[in-house]
Amino acid sequence: MGYDRPDFSAQLPPPGDEHPLRGRVLDALQDEGFRPDIDGDGDVSFKVEGQQLFVHCAEGEVPVMRVFGQWQIGEDLPTDEMTRLRNANDLSLRLNIVKVGVNNGTLVVTAEHIPGPNSDVRALLQISTQLVLTAVQFWHQMMLGQDVFDEQQPPPEQA
Repeated sequence: MGYDRPDFSAQLPPPGDEHPLRGRVLDALQDEGFRPDIDGDGDVSFKVEGQQLFVHCAEGEVPVMRVFGQWQIGEDLPTDEMTRLRNANDLSLRLNIVKVGVNNGTLVVTAEHIPGPNSDVRALLQISTQLVLTAVQFWHQMMLGQDVFDEQQPPPEQA
């Protein structure tokens, strides 16, 4: 009588040397207590503060790490496309590292880095995650008519 062992190999990430940057990202997220996964596009996905984020790792001579998220724009916000785009543009121009865009009713926010072999990927992920979530919050507040860059206003509360 034989014993059928379950095949867990499909659930394991590929070897680190196959995708070295993605392996470093997975390790860093796991070290921080996240449960990252690899989606169908090969991006690392993880949840933080209830928000689904992704990390796209472009491997190559110059590796690029892009932390990003996508949010459907709610019906409670103004529908004027020009206002949406202006606010996205304003944030992209004012914030370092972050790019904000609107496409078909979806807000897309990214933060990109070129990590070297000795870069602290964990720190880059922490910074990028916070920048992405802050930009989303700022964009939403701007859509409600708030001036997020007014020094007279108290800073937004962190969730």
